[in-house]
Amino acid sequence: MNETISEKKEKAVLAGLAAASMELEERSCEESMEELRELVETAGGEPCGSLLQTRPAPDPRNFIGRGKVQELLELVKAEEASLVVFDNELSPSQARALEEDLGVRVLDRSGLILDIFARRARTSEGRLQVELAQYKYLLPRLTGMWTHLVRQTASGGASPIGTRGPGETQLETDRRHIRRRIQKLEEELETVRRVRSTQRRLREKNRMPVVALVGYTNAGKSTLLNCLTGADIPANDRLFDTLDTTTRRLTLGVNREALLSDTVGFIRKLPHHLVEAFKATLEELRYADVLLHVIDASNPERETQIRVVEGLIRELGAEKTPCISVYNKADLCAAPGELPFGPDAVAVSARTGEGTERLLAMVTELVGRGRRQVKLLLPYDKGALLELLHREAEVLDTAYTDGGVEVTAIVKPELWGRIRDYAAEEEL
Repeated sequence: MNETISEKKEKAVLAGLAAASMELEERSCEESMEELRELVETAGGEPCGSLLQTRPAPDPRNFIGRGKVQELLELVKAEEASLVVFDNELSPSQARALEEDLGVRVLDRSGLILDIFARRARTSEGRLQVELAQYKYLLPRLTGMWTHLVRQTASGGASPIGTRGPGETQLETDRRHIRRRIQKLEEELETVRRVRSTQRRLREKNRMPVVALVGYTNAGKSTLLNCLTGADIPANDRLFDTLDTTTRRLTLGVNREALLSDTVGFIRKLPHHLVEAFKATLEELRYADVLLHVIDASNPERETQIRVVEGLIRELGAEKTPCISVYNKADLCAAPGELPFGPDAVAVSARTGEGTERLLAMVTELVGRGRRQVKLLLPYDKGALLELLHREAEVLDTAYTDGGVEVTAIVKPELWGRIRDYAAEEEL
Protein backbone atom coordinates (compact mmCIF):
# COMPACT_ATOMS: atom_id res chain seq x y z
CA MET A 1 0.00 0.00 0.00
CA ASN A 2 2.81 2.41 0.95
CA GLU A 3 4.61 1.68 -2.33
CA THR A 4 1.47 2.60 -4.30
CA ILE A 5 1.19 5.88 -2.42
CA SER A 6 4.87 6.78 -2.93
CA GLU A 7 4.62 6.11 -6.66
CA LYS A 8 1.52 8.25 -7.13
CA LYS A 9 2.33 11.15 -9.44
CA GLU A 10 1.32 14.73 -8.77
CA LYS A 11 -1.53 15.80 -11.02
CA ALA A 12 -0.98 19.04 -12.92
CA VAL A 13 -3.29 21.15 -15.06
CA LEU A 14 -1.57 23.09 -17.85
CA ALA A 15 -2.44 26.64 -18.89
CA GLY A 16 -1.13 29.02 -21.52
CA LEU A 17 -1.83 32.46 -22.98
CA ALA A 18 -1.46 33.72 -26.55
CA ALA A 19 -1.79 37.51 -26.28
CA ALA A 20 -1.45 39.83 -29.28
CA SER A 21 0.65 42.22 -27.17
CA MET A 22 3.26 39.51 -26.45
CA GLU A 23 6.36 38.86 -28.49
CA LEU A 24 5.70 35.99 -30.91
CA GLU A 25 8.14 33.61 -29.19
CA GLU A 26 6.52 34.29 -25.79
CA ARG A 27 3.01 33.29 -26.88
CA SER A 28 1.62 29.87 -26.13
CA CYS A 29 0.48 27.59 -28.96
CA GLU A 30 -0.49 23.95 -29.36
CA GLU A 31 3.15 22.98 -29.95
CA SER A 32 4.53 24.82 -26.90
CA MET A 33 1.71 23.36 -24.76
CA GLU A 34 2.65 19.87 -25.94
CA GLU A 35 6.26 20.64 -25.00
CA LEU A 36 5.03 21.82 -21.58
CA ARG A 37 3.23 18.50 -21.18
CA GLU A 38 6.55 16.70 -21.83
CA LEU A 39 8.31 18.95 -19.33
CA VAL A 40 5.75 18.12 -16.63
CA GLU A 41 6.21 14.40 -17.33
CA THR A 42 9.99 14.85 -17.20
CA ALA A 43 9.58 16.50 -13.78
CA GLY A 44 7.65 13.45 -12.56
CA GLY A 45 4.16 14.94 -12.80
CA GLU A 46 0.99 13.74 -14.53
CA PRO A 47 -0.62 16.27 -16.93
CA CYS A 48 -4.39 15.88 -16.55
CA GLY A 49 -5.90 18.74 -18.53
CA SER A 50 -5.01 21.94 -20.32
CA LEU A 51 -6.41 25.36 -21.11
CA LEU A 52 -5.16 27.73 -23.82
CA GLN A 53 -6.46 31.32 -23.66
CA THR A 54 -6.37 34.00 -26.37
CA ARG A 55 -6.83 37.67 -25.47
CA PRO A 56 -5.39 41.06 -26.52
CA ALA A 57 -3.10 41.39 -23.49
CA PRO A 58 -2.32 39.58 -20.22
CA ASP A 59 -4.52 40.49 -17.27
CA PRO A 60 -2.38 42.53 -14.84
CA ARG A 61 -3.75 40.66 -11.83
CA ASN A 62 -4.26 37.02 -12.79
CA PHE A 63 -2.75 36.85 -16.30
CA ILE A 64 -5.60 35.02 -18.10
CA GLY A 65 -8.65 37.00 -16.88
CA ARG A 66 -11.35 36.32 -14.31
CA GLY A 67 -13.54 34.12 -16.55
CA LYS A 68 -10.71 31.79 -17.55
CA VAL A 69 -9.50 31.57 -13.95
CA GLN A 70 -12.96 30.29 -12.98
CA GLU A 71 -12.83 27.77 -15.84
CA LEU A 72 -9.35 26.71 -14.69
CA LEU A 73 -10.62 26.31 -11.10
CA GLU A 74 -13.39 23.97 -12.27
CA LEU A 75 -10.84 21.92 -14.22
CA VAL A 76 -8.56 21.70 -11.17
CA LYS A 77 -11.45 20.47 -8.99
CA ALA A 78 -12.69 17.99 -11.61
CA GLU A 79 -9.23 16.46 -12.03
CA GLU A 80 -8.34 16.72 -8.32
CA ALA A 81 -5.09 18.41 -9.36
CA SER A 82 -2.68 19.90 -6.83
CA LEU A 83 -0.65 22.00 -9.28
CA VAL A 84 -1.23 24.40 -12.19
CA VAL A 85 1.67 24.98 -14.59
CA PHE A 86 1.68 27.98 -16.93
CA ASP A 87 3.45 27.87 -20.28
CA ASN A 88 4.35 31.56 -19.92
CA GLU A 89 6.42 33.45 -17.38
CA LEU A 90 4.31 34.91 -14.56
CA SER A 91 5.17 37.94 -12.48
CA PRO A 92 5.41 37.25 -8.72
CA SER A 93 2.15 39.13 -8.07
CA GLN A 94 0.30 37.20 -10.82
CA ALA A 95 1.49 33.86 -9.45
CA ARG A 96 0.37 34.92 -5.96
CA ALA A 97 -3.07 36.03 -7.19
CA LEU A 98 -3.58 32.81 -9.12
CA GLU A 99 -2.68 30.69 -6.09
CA GLU A 100 -5.23 32.62 -4.02
CA ASP A 101 -7.94 32.15 -6.68
CA LEU A 102 -7.22 28.49 -7.47
CA GLY A 103 -6.28 27.21 -4.02
CA VAL A 104 -3.38 25.13 -5.40
CA ARG A 105 0.29 25.73 -6.14
CA VAL A 106 1.03 27.65 -9.34
CA LEU A 107 4.27 27.28 -11.27
CA ASP A 108 5.39 28.93 -14.49
CA ARG A 109 7.51 27.42 -17.25
CA SER A 110 10.75 28.90 -15.86
CA GLY A 111 10.12 27.43 -12.41
CA LEU A 112 9.34 24.03 -13.93
CA ILE A 113 12.54 23.99 -16.02
CA LEU A 114 14.58 24.99 -12.96
CA ASP A 115 13.02 22.10 -11.02
CA ILE A 116 14.02 19.65 -13.77
CA PHE A 117 17.56 21.05 -13.87
CA ALA A 118 17.81 20.68 -10.08
CA ARG A 119 16.84 16.99 -10.37
CA ARG A 120 19.24 16.28 -13.24
CA ALA A 121 22.43 18.12 -12.21
CA ARG A 122 25.07 15.57 -11.23
CA THR A 123 28.41 17.39 -10.98
CA SER A 124 29.23 19.99 -8.33
CA GLU A 125 29.54 22.59 -11.10
CA GLY A 126 26.10 21.73 -12.48
CA ARG A 127 24.57 21.99 -9.01
CA LEU A 128 26.22 25.37 -8.44
CA GLN A 129 24.78 26.71 -11.70
CA VAL A 130 21.27 25.44 -10.98
CA GLU A 131 21.30 26.73 -7.41
CA LEU A 132 22.35 30.20 -8.59
CA ALA A 133 19.53 30.28 -11.16
CA GLN A 134 17.00 29.11 -8.55
CA TYR A 135 17.95 31.83 -6.07
CA LYS A 136 17.75 34.54 -8.74
CA TYR A 137 14.30 33.21 -9.66
CA LEU A 138 13.22 33.06 -6.01
CA LEU A 139 14.42 36.48 -4.82
CA PRO A 140 11.69 38.66 -6.43
CA ARG A 141 9.05 36.09 -5.40
CA LEU A 142 9.84 36.16 -1.68
CA THR A 143 7.23 38.80 -0.89
CA GLY A 144 4.42 36.43 -1.76
CA MET A 145 5.79 33.84 0.64
CA TRP A 146 5.69 36.30 3.55
CA THR A 147 2.44 38.22 3.03
CA HIS A 148 1.80 38.00 6.79
CA LEU A 149 4.83 40.19 7.48
CA VAL A 150 5.17 43.92 6.91
CA ARG A 151 8.51 45.60 6.26
CA GLN A 152 9.54 47.54 9.37
CA THR A 153 10.81 51.07 8.84
CA ALA A 154 12.39 53.66 11.06
CA SER A 155 9.31 55.85 10.69
CA GLY A 156 7.10 53.18 12.20
CA GLY A 157 3.67 52.30 10.87
CA ALA A 158 1.02 49.67 11.32
CA SER A 159 2.45 46.17 11.58
CA PRO A 160 0.60 42.94 12.31
CA ILE A 161 0.55 41.87 15.94
CA GLY A 162 3.59 39.77 16.69
CA THR A 163 5.80 41.39 14.05
CA ARG A 164 6.40 44.77 15.72
CA GLY A 165 9.58 45.56 17.56
CA PRO A 166 13.32 45.79 16.98
CA GLY A 167 15.18 43.78 14.39
CA GLU A 168 14.34 42.60 10.90
CA THR A 169 11.30 40.84 9.56
CA GLN A 170 11.70 37.30 8.26
CA LEU A 171 11.34 38.65 4.72
CA GLU A 172 14.33 40.97 5.13
CA THR A 173 16.36 38.22 6.77
CA ASP A 174 15.63 35.85 3.91
CA ARG A 175 16.49 38.47 1.30
CA ARG A 176 19.82 39.17 2.96
CA HIS A 177 20.60 35.45 3.20
CA ILE A 178 19.73 34.83 -0.46
CA ARG A 179 21.76 37.83 -1.69
CA ARG A 180 24.78 36.58 0.28
CA ARG A 181 24.29 33.09 -1.15
CA ILE A 182 24.00 34.47 -4.71
CA GLN A 183 27.24 36.41 -4.22
CA LYS A 184 29.02 33.29 -2.91
CA LEU A 185 27.75 31.15 -5.81
CA GLU A 186 28.85 33.76 -8.36
CA GLU A 187 32.32 33.78 -6.81
CA GLU A 188 32.52 29.97 -6.95
CA LEU A 189 31.39 29.96 -10.60
CA GLU A 190 33.99 32.61 -11.41
CA THR A 191 36.59 30.18 -10.01
CA VAL A 192 35.16 27.51 -12.33
CA ARG A 193 35.54 29.96 -15.25
CA ARG A 194 39.19 30.59 -14.38
CA VAL A 195 39.89 26.84 -14.20
CA ARG A 196 38.21 26.36 -17.59
CA SER A 197 40.25 29.22 -19.01
CA THR A 198 43.48 27.59 -17.80
CA GLN A 199 42.42 24.24 -19.27
CA ARG A 200 41.59 26.00 -22.53
CA ARG A 201 45.05 27.60 -22.73
CA LEU A 202 46.69 24.21 -22.16
CA ARG A 203 44.50 22.71 -24.86
CA GLU A 204 45.43 25.50 -27.28
CA LYS A 205 49.09 24.96 -26.47
CA ASN A 206 48.71 21.28 -27.30
CA ARG A 207 46.73 22.25 -30.43
CA MET A 208 43.85 19.88 -29.76
CA PRO A 209 40.89 21.16 -31.83
CA VAL A 210 37.53 21.36 -30.05
CA VAL A 211 34.21 20.36 -31.64
CA ALA A 212 31.08 21.25 -29.62
CA LEU A 213 27.66 19.63 -29.96
CA VAL A 214 24.81 22.10 -29.60
CA GLY A 215 21.09 21.77 -30.24
CA TYR A 216 17.53 21.64 -29.01
CA THR A 217 16.85 19.33 -26.09
CA ASN A 218 16.25 15.71 -27.11
CA ALA A 219 17.71 16.24 -30.62
CA GLY A 220 20.08 13.28 -30.12
CA LYS A 221 23.37 14.97 -29.17
CA SER A 222 24.43 12.30 -26.65
CA THR A 223 23.55 9.50 -29.08
CA LEU A 224 25.64 11.22 -31.77
CA LEU A 225 28.58 11.61 -29.37
CA ASN A 226 28.38 7.88 -28.60
CA CYS A 227 28.19 7.05 -32.30
CA LEU A 228 31.19 9.19 -33.27
CA THR A 229 33.49 8.36 -30.35
CA GLY A 230 32.42 4.88 -29.27
CA ALA A 231 31.59 6.28 -25.83
CA ASP A 232 28.83 4.85 -23.65
CA ILE A 233 27.11 8.00 -22.39
CA PRO A 234 23.51 7.34 -21.24
CA ALA A 235 21.21 8.63 -24.00
CA ASN A 236 17.51 8.58 -23.17
CA ASP A 237 14.47 9.84 -25.04
CA ARG A 238 13.61 12.62 -22.59
CA LEU A 239 14.06 16.36 -22.21
CA PHE A 240 17.23 17.73 -20.58
CA ASP A 241 18.84 14.31 -20.18
CA THR A 242 22.31 15.93 -20.37
CA LEU A 243 23.10 18.87 -18.09
CA ASP A 244 26.77 18.31 -17.33
CA THR A 245 29.27 18.73 -20.16
CA THR A 246 30.81 15.48 -21.41
CA THR A 247 34.01 15.48 -23.50
CA ARG A 248 35.52 12.57 -25.44
CA ARG A 249 38.34 12.17 -27.98
CA LEU A 250 37.22 12.14 -31.61
CA THR A 251 39.41 10.44 -34.24
CA LEU A 252 39.47 12.46 -37.50
CA GLY A 253 42.06 10.48 -39.45
CA VAL A 254 45.62 9.23 -39.25
CA ASN A 255 47.31 11.01 -36.32
CA ARG A 256 44.47 13.55 -36.17
CA GLU A 257 42.24 13.92 -33.11
CA ALA A 258 39.83 16.47 -31.70
CA LEU A 259 37.86 16.86 -28.49
CA LEU A 260 34.09 16.39 -28.89
CA SER A 261 31.97 18.05 -26.18
CA ASP A 262 28.28 17.51 -25.47
CA THR A 263 26.36 20.46 -23.96
CA VAL A 264 23.01 21.07 -22.27
CA GLY A 265 20.10 21.14 -24.69
CA PHE A 266 18.27 24.38 -25.45
CA ILE A 267 14.52 24.94 -25.40
CA ARG A 268 12.14 27.78 -26.27
CA LYS A 269 11.50 30.25 -23.44
CA LEU A 270 14.62 29.07 -21.61
CA PRO A 271 14.82 31.20 -18.43
CA HIS A 272 17.32 34.02 -18.94
CA HIS A 273 18.85 33.60 -15.47
CA LEU A 274 19.39 29.92 -16.30
CA VAL A 275 21.36 30.86 -19.44
CA GLU A 276 23.34 33.34 -17.33
CA ALA A 277 24.10 30.70 -14.68
CA PHE A 278 25.20 28.13 -17.29
CA LYS A 279 27.49 30.58 -19.11
CA ALA A 280 30.47 29.11 -17.25
CA THR A 281 29.77 25.92 -19.21
CA LEU A 282 28.23 27.31 -22.38
CA GLU A 283 31.00 29.86 -22.99
CA GLU A 284 33.01 26.85 -24.23
CA LEU A 285 30.99 27.24 -27.44
CA ARG A 286 32.76 30.56 -28.14
CA TYR A 287 36.15 28.87 -28.02
CA ALA A 288 35.26 25.79 -30.06
CA ASP A 289 36.83 25.35 -33.51
CA VAL A 290 33.61 23.87 -34.94
CA LEU A 291 29.99 23.69 -33.76
CA LEU A 292 27.78 20.76 -34.69
CA HIS A 293 24.19 22.03 -34.54
CA VAL A 294 22.24 18.80 -34.02
CA ILE A 295 18.66 19.04 -35.33
CA ASP A 296 15.86 16.51 -34.91
CA ALA A 297 15.01 16.14 -38.60
CA SER A 298 11.87 14.13 -37.80
CA ASN A 299 10.33 16.84 -35.59
CA PRO A 300 7.60 18.88 -37.36
CA GLU A 301 8.68 21.88 -35.26
CA ARG A 302 12.32 21.67 -36.35
CA GLU A 303 12.40 25.13 -38.01
CA THR A 304 11.20 26.77 -34.78
CA GLN A 305 13.76 24.75 -32.82
CA ILE A 306 16.52 25.82 -35.23
CA ARG A 307 15.64 29.50 -34.65
CA VAL A 308 15.69 29.03 -30.87
CA VAL A 309 19.16 27.44 -30.94
CA GLU A 310 20.58 30.01 -33.38
CA GLY A 311 19.27 32.82 -31.14
CA LEU A 312 20.99 31.35 -28.07
CA ILE A 313 24.22 30.79 -30.02
CA ARG A 314 24.16 34.53 -30.85
CA GLU A 315 23.42 35.41 -27.22
CA LEU A 316 26.48 33.40 -26.16
CA GLY A 317 28.68 35.19 -28.72
CA ALA A 318 29.45 32.07 -30.77
CA GLU A 319 27.75 33.08 -34.03
CA LYS A 320 31.10 33.44 -35.87
CA THR A 321 32.27 29.92 -35.03
CA PRO A 322 32.14 27.60 -38.09
CA CYS A 323 28.97 25.51 -37.81
CA ILE A 324 27.65 22.33 -39.47
CA SER A 325 23.88 21.69 -39.39
CA VAL A 326 23.51 17.99 -38.54
CA TYR A 327 20.01 16.74 -39.40
CA ASN A 328 19.80 13.76 -37.06
CA LYS A 329 17.13 11.00 -37.01
CA ALA A 330 17.05 11.06 -40.83
CA ASP A 331 15.98 7.40 -40.74
CA LEU A 332 12.68 8.51 -39.17
CA CYS A 333 11.87 11.01 -41.94
CA ALA A 334 9.30 10.09 -44.58
CA ALA A 335 11.53 11.56 -47.31
CA PRO A 336 15.12 11.79 -45.99
CA GLY A 337 16.36 12.71 -49.48
CA GLU A 338 14.60 16.07 -49.16
CA LEU A 339 16.70 17.14 -46.13
CA PRO A 340 19.19 20.00 -46.61
CA PHE A 341 22.53 18.91 -48.01
CA GLY A 342 25.68 20.89 -48.78
CA PRO A 343 29.03 22.11 -47.48
CA ASP A 344 27.53 23.11 -44.12
CA ALA A 345 24.63 20.61 -43.76
CA VAL A 346 24.44 16.83 -43.55
CA ALA A 347 21.71 14.25 -42.83
CA VAL A 348 22.66 11.46 -40.40
CA SER A 349 21.21 8.82 -38.15
CA ALA A 350 23.13 8.60 -34.90
CA ARG A 351 21.20 5.40 -34.15
CA THR A 352 22.27 3.52 -37.31
CA GLY A 353 25.48 5.41 -38.15
CA GLU A 354 24.16 6.48 -41.58
CA GLY A 355 25.82 9.68 -42.86
CA THR A 356 28.42 9.89 -40.09
CA GLU A 357 31.36 9.24 -42.46
CA ARG A 358 30.44 12.34 -44.45
CA LEU A 359 30.00 14.29 -41.21
CA LEU A 360 33.49 13.33 -40.02
CA ALA A 361 34.95 14.34 -43.40
CA MET A 362 33.26 17.76 -43.08
CA VAL A 363 34.56 18.23 -39.53
CA THR A 364 38.08 17.26 -40.63
CA GLU A 365 37.93 19.78 -43.48
CA LEU A 366 36.66 22.58 -41.23
CA VAL A 367 39.15 21.90 -38.45
CA GLY A 368 41.99 21.94 -40.96
CA ARG A 369 40.68 24.80 -43.11
CA GLY A 370 43.46 27.22 -43.95
CA ARG A 371 46.01 25.24 -41.92
CA ARG A 372 49.15 24.12 -43.72
CA GLN A 373 52.12 22.00 -42.82
CA VAL A 374 55.38 23.91 -43.36
CA LYS A 375 59.13 23.40 -42.94
CA LEU A 376 61.03 26.36 -41.55
CA LEU A 377 64.65 27.26 -40.88
CA LEU A 378 64.78 29.78 -38.04
CA PRO A 379 68.05 31.65 -37.25
CA TYR A 380 69.18 31.21 -33.65
CA ASP A 381 68.53 34.89 -32.94
CA LYS A 382 64.79 34.36 -33.74
CA GLY A 383 63.98 32.49 -30.54
CA ALA A 384 60.81 34.59 -30.15
CA LEU A 385 59.41 33.10 -33.37
CA LEU A 386 60.10 29.58 -32.08
CA GLU A 387 58.22 30.42 -28.88
CA LEU A 388 55.38 31.82 -31.01
CA LEU A 389 55.16 28.57 -32.99
CA HIS A 390 55.01 26.47 -29.84
CA ARG A 391 52.29 28.76 -28.48
CA GLU A 392 50.09 29.20 -31.56
CA ALA A 393 50.90 26.36 -33.95
CA GLU A 394 51.20 22.58 -33.88
CA VAL A 395 54.95 21.84 -33.84
CA LEU A 396 55.58 18.36 -35.25
CA ASP A 397 59.38 18.23 -35.25
CA THR A 398 62.36 20.35 -34.15
CA ALA A 399 66.03 19.83 -35.09
CA TYR A 400 69.05 22.02 -34.20
CA THR A 401 71.58 22.39 -37.05
CA ASP A 402 74.58 24.58 -37.87
CA GLY A 403 72.36 26.88 -39.95
CA GLY A 404 69.60 27.31 -37.37
CA VAL A 405 66.55 25.52 -36.00
CA GLU A 406 64.67 23.35 -38.48
CA VAL A 407 60.98 23.25 -37.56
CA THR A 408 58.10 21.29 -39.08
CA ALA A 409 54.74 22.70 -38.00
CA ILE A 410 51.07 23.05 -38.91
CA VAL A 411 50.14 26.74 -38.92
CA LYS A 412 47.00 28.82 -39.40
CA PRO A 413 46.74 31.48 -42.14
CA GLU A 414 47.07 34.39 -39.68
CA LEU A 415 50.46 33.06 -38.55
CA TRP A 416 51.80 32.30 -42.03
CA GLY A 417 52.50 35.94 -42.90
CA ARG A 418 54.84 36.29 -39.90
CA ILE A 419 56.97 33.24 -40.65
CA ARG A 420 56.89 32.80 -44.44
CA ASP A 421 60.32 34.46 -44.85
CA TYR A 422 61.87 31.47 -43.08
CA ALA A 423 60.01 28.75 -45.02
CA ALA A 424 61.76 26.25 -47.27
CA GLU A 425 61.49 27.17 -50.96
CA GLU A 426 59.02 24.36 -51.75
CA GLU A 427 56.59 25.83 -49.19
CA LEU A 428 56.37 29.27 -50.86
